[in-house]
Amino acid sequence: MSDVNNADVPAFRYDAELAARIEPRWQDHWAAEGEFDAVNPTGPLSDPGHPRAGAPKLFVMDMFPYPSGAGLHVGHPLGYIATDCYARYKRMTGFNVLHPMAFDAFGLPTEQYAVQTGRHPADITAENVARYRAQLKRLGMGYDTKRSFATTDPRYYKWTQWIFLQIFNSWYDEATDKARPVAELIAEFDSGERAVPGGREWASLTAAERRVVVDGFRLAYVDEAPVNWCPGLGTVLSNEEVTSEGRSERGNFPVFTRSLRQWKMRITAYSERLLNDLDGLDWPEPVKTMQRNWIGRSTGAHIDFPSPAGDVRVFTTRPDTVFGATYMVLAPEHPLVDALVPGAWPEGTHAVWTNGHATPAEAVAVYRKFAAAKTDAERQEGDKVKTGVFTGAYATNPVTGAQVPVFIADYVLAGYGTGAIMAVPAQDERDWDFAEAFELPIVRTVAPPEGWDGKAFTGEGPAINSEREGVSLNGLGVAEAKAAIIAWLEANGHGTGAVTYRLRDWLFSRQRYWGEPFPIVWDTDGNPVALPESMLPLELPEVEDFSPKTFDPDDADSSPEPPLSRATEWVEVTLDLGDGPKPYRRETNTMPNWAGSSWYEIRYIDPWNDDAMVVPENEAYWMGARDGGVSGGVDLYVGGVEHAVLHCLYARFWQKVMFDLGHVSTVEPFHKLVNQGMIQAYAYTDQRGMYVPAAEVTEEDGKYFFEGAEVNREYGKIGKSLKNVVTPDEMCDEYGADTFRVYEMSMGPLEASRPWETRAVIGSQRYLQRLWRNVVDETTGAVRVTDAQADDDTLKVLHKTIDGVREDMENLRLNTAIAKLITLNNHVTGLNEVPREVAEAQILMTAPIAPHIAEELWNRLGHPKSLANADYPTANPAHLVVDTVTYPVQINGKVRGRIEVAAEATEEEVRTAALAEERVAAALAGKTPRKVIVVAGRMVSIVA
Repeated sequence: MSDVNNADVPAFRYDAELAARIEPRWQDHWAAEGEFDAVNPTGPLSDPGHPRAGAPKLFVMDMFPYPSGAGLHVGHPLGYIATDCYARYKRMTGFNVLHPMAFDAFGLPTEQYAVQTGRHPADITAENVARYRAQLKRLGMGYDTKRSFATTDPRYYKWTQWIFLQIFNSWYDEATDKARPVAELIAEFDSGERAVPGGREWASLTAAERRVVVDGFRLAYVDEAPVNWCPGLGTVLSNEEVTSEGRSERGNFPVFTRSLRQWKMRITAYSERLLNDLDGLDWPEPVKTMQRNWIGRSTGAHIDFPSPAGDVRVFTTRPDTVFGATYMVLAPEHPLVDALVPGAWPEGTHAVWTNGHATPAEAVAVYRKFAAAKTDAERQEGDKVKTGVFTGAYATNPVTGAQVPVFIADYVLAGYGTGAIMAVPAQDERDWDFAEAFELPIVRTVAPPEGWDGKAFTGEGPAINSEREGVSLNGLGVAEAKAAIIAWLEANGHGTGAVTYRLRDWLFSRQRYWGEPFPIVWDTDGNPVALPESMLPLELPEVEDFSPKTFDPDDADSSPEPPLSRATEWVEVTLDLGDGPKPYRRETNTMPNWAGSSWYEIRYIDPWNDDAMVVPENEAYWMGARDGGVSGGVDLYVGGVEHAVLHCLYARFWQKVMFDLGHVSTVEPFHKLVNQGMIQAYAYTDQRGMYVPAAEVTEEDGKYFFEGAEVNREYGKIGKSLKNVVTPDEMCDEYGADTFRVYEMSMGPLEASRPWETRAVIGSQRYLQRLWRNVVDETTGAVRVTDAQADDDTLKVLHKTIDGVREDMENLRLNTAIAKLITLNNHVTGLNEVPREVAEAQILMTAPIAPHIAEELWNRLGHPKSLANADYPTANPAHLVVDTVTYPVQINGKVRGRIEVAAEATEEEVRTAALAEERVAAALAGKTPRKVIVVAGRMVSIVA
């Protein structure tokens, strides 16, 4: 516990009370002097007189927080403190460091709170941002505060809207493998250089028809899409906002799959580039694997199965098994389903295929409603009972010529692949289960190993039962069989070899108020029209009701009515967009909160530029490519692994579009990524299973009690629901910000999760108290440091520490850096007097981790200026020379003793010392060794 209320505490002891006096003073000084302001090459944030002007640059970023009303708990600042320590260290080693912090402030939580309280989301956001800023300032964060913003600031989202328009006005040219302006696409159609899809002549198309063609190429477009519709909240939800039980994370309402017209972004055009460019990034390999799996590149073939409604196209990675395709399954939402369904069941239809329904149309309608009540995750569960219904239609297997029944089933998703599969039950466990449930034929096309008695065989083997006139796969291995069948399919017009991706286009619409308005209006013909840049930012209108219209939570057939649709004066407008005043209707959906976080690293560079997203010279300086290549980006990006896929993927996509269009200089936004671990804490439940306040639980004889009743202890995330929240404010009150910083950084490697234990914080406080006592007399406040020369042993310890701490800081090993500083401090504590050269080096090395106490001690040693831009200590090589070497001595592979000899000792001297070592000699018992091997500087091995 702190010594704040102890009357016997010396007047100048470092404790929470002293920390509470010095920490705000230094925080105010840093802010007033702009100690952490980075300098741009040009513009208002340039400064030739800055101490780091002209220095090499370093761009350090945190994944910025969503400012909730709850504020920070002790788990949140883990990564923030680490990047602050690193940025402070690199600044002291001579870098021009850009380390900013902004706030990702649009989103559903604030909107929902506004609905509940009747307050404006902007007011709530401003309060939350102010609280976060105050909490971060109290922790001593060395941010460039001149570059701070919230994504809800109109000056910021003006450029979010501008980027959307760049994407909307672009298309992906597969020939050049890059995005190009739509104007160039139209010019190619006009000149005849590019053929019009469908074979029609561009000149023969009406203006409306041309518009449809062009809109079909845009990178931002409107399309029918299966979405997560939550009637209880009145909005579409992202997959991340839906629980595994198929309910909304907020409110626990049912979520249904519905097809709605939504804005989408054609991220799939960049699949191959997003995949390949991962190789050049300094990211954790597991994160790269997660992105690769999300993109999901597959090589195989498209195969067309003729049907009464036209060809049903499937994609398969195993076209060699097509001879075993005995039925087909379409997603319930597949666009061909309605055209396939006949008026009556075909003669001889199995009863189990109809699900008891009188007609195919009835069966399909009922099953579609059943499937809509499930999320994609639920539909893909491997161990669930297989359900489906026969459409009443058959398709033709193009290889065998057999008529195969066409089913719909929820385990096939419209948003993945083609939304249809050829089912080969003998080679797929899921298809086998479905075939058994619906009494469908099973034909093996791959020979299982001898003695196989299982069901589906999913491994590799020679092809069997795979022959018809003109093609035979029998006896071929998988690779040869694939090549042969693809060649046959292409030659006979039944399919083509293909590469597909699991990645789907980015659903970009939300039925919410608190989000970026789309800079789009709709003309009277129903076409989307981009607003000119001069009309940006398009700000949100003032409305009285921020909530979307909600419905009966179980009303899956309801349709969203966004809050903005009620702002009729804002929605219905007359604008002159260059061809005279005309009536338009504004887009009433808003962008998802992914939008603001997909480019904020760029805005940090020029945050107050109202004329451009960023000045090219400044962008190239901070984000520029390395080693003459094209992949630059932020030098260090730290955040939770939960954002490693979608946020990072979306940001990479936006960056690549901006690069293609010439607005940025590098194809990747984040060069190096580090995912910090999670801080976890104990939580306690009573006999009812209800959580009780962890801070009020006591321990007695290994058991835990709350208000006299025994409770159960468990381990998990810190959160309000578990009633185990500890805030950084509490820790600063009790111990001071520096103690909190040292404790969080010393708990373990940055990437590892670690347990929170408030009682352990005292160890970090005691270290800082000893550091303080080595410089300041606790009783008088006088400086104890002398100008005496440090002895050789102390210099060796000091410079070994400098060398080791530098290496640790470079590699974000904050915990081991602190351990080395503690070892040095313990050595200094044992000295009769503290030499200035040692004390000052200690303080400078401590500064990145515990900056307030370091500034105070530096000032008391007579330095009037802040040490924020002082030079970090450098190790003297002369003091790093090792005078002695310790050798372990093995006898027959087992260590029997250790010897310490001069570093320059000869091999014979090492051998003699080893044989003379007391425990080694005793083990040999006078016997002459057969062999003595000396491995220089490492070990001695004796063979007895």
